[in-house]
Amino acid sequence: MVSPITASTRYFNQAVTKVYFVPSIEDTTAPTRAELDAGTDLSDEIADISGWQVTSSQIQTPDLGSRFTSSIPGRTTAEDSSITFYADVTGQDVRALLPRDTTGYIVIMDGGDVPGQPMDIFPVRVASTGKMRTVGDEAARIQVQFSITSEPVEDVTIPGEGGGS
Repeated sequence: MVSPITASTRYFNQAVTKVYFVPSIEDTTAPTRAELDAGTDLSDEIADISGWQVTSSQIQTPDLGSRFTSSIPGRTTAEDSSITFYADVTGQDVRALLPRDTTGYIVIMDGGDVPGQPMDIFPVRVASTGKMRTVGDEAARIQVQFSITSEPVEDVTIPGEGGGS
């Protein structure tokens, strides 16, 4: 008999997911609690988030013995990624923390900052901090675009107090 997939505990991202900017991580496969705690929790200022997904191209592998064209996984890439933040009328907002060319790591903890659960770590460089202007009924916002500078690490275990993973 075929076993069913484990039932998921479904959740709503708002009020659960945490997004941190961490300036330095020695080993992204085993970050320490001290490194995460040295970061900044961006979660409460985020209006929208886009990208932050690793995808793979497909390489077609046709052969003479079949009309069907099979494929294999190709290169991986992280799609264009950005975070939209609320702007402050005095300019004391994300622009002070993440000006253009800032390097570090965006850490996304989809299930919250809970030791033992998975997180994704994206090495980044700030590409731009664009002011989003509108005449509509919207709060002022700033969209920070990020370049993913090297391969992200997915599903790394969130460390507990006083240690690595």
